[in-house]
Amino acid sequence: MEFFIDTGDLEEIKTAYSWGIVDGVTTNPSLVAKAGIDQKTLIKNISEIVDGPISAEVISTDSKGMLEEAYELAKIHKNVVIKLPMTKDGMIACNQLSKDGIKTNVTLIFSANQALLAAKNGATYVSPFIGRLDDIGQTGMQLIGEIREIFDNFAFETKILAASIRHSDHVKASAIMASDVATVPFKVLEQLFHHPLTKIGLEKFLADHEKSLK
Repeated sequence: MEFFIDTGDLEEIKTAYSWGIVDGVTTNPSLVAKAGIDQKTLIKNISEIVDGPISAEVISTDSKGMLEEAYELAKIHKNVVIKLPMTKDGMIACNQLSKDGIKTNVTLIFSANQALLAAKNGATYVSPFIGRLDDIGQTGMQLIGEIREIFDNFAFETKILAASIRHSDHVKASAIMASDVATVPFKVLEQLFHHPLTKIGLEKFLADHEKSLK
C-alpha cells in the first residue's frame, strides 16, 4: 500500500518524506489556506521535496472552470494530479482530462456508485472519506470493501485512495481491505511507529547494555 501525506505544511512533508514511507502528497483548499501561500507556489514547493503524485484541487464548480484550472495546475509539474469533486460537472472534467492524459483524483466519495462512475470516466484515484462516514454512524471500511470488489470485478485500473483518515486503526483497516493508497495526516503517520511494548523493550535493552559496561 502506498502512503500519501495529507498536508500543506512543507516542514511536515520534509520530515515525513525523510522517513522513507511517503509516496505522494494530497492537498485541499483548507490545507492550502493553512499553508498561507497560493496553491501554485505550494504545489511547486512540494514537487521540489517529493518525487511522487501531488494532488491539487480545483475550486470551480462548473466543468469549464474546472478544466481551465486543471490545465494550469498540470503545467506546474509532471507529478500533479488534479483533484475533482464527485459532481456531474466534475465527471465531465474527469472524462476530458482522462482523454488528455492528465491524472485525476475524484474526491468526496461516499458511495460505491460514485466510485464506479469515477472509474468509468478514467479517474486515476477515487478518494472515499472514511472518517466522515464514521462520523455519521456509517462504516467507512465497508465502503472500501465494496469499491475494491467492484473494481476487481471489472478490472478497473483506478486506485482506491482512503481519505479522511483519523487514527492508526483506519490505516490498518484500509490495508486489510486492500486500499491501494491511504492519505494520512502527519500526526497519524507518527502514530504508526509507536507501540508501548517497543518503547519498554528498547529501554530494557539500553539499560542492560549500560549494566554490561560496568
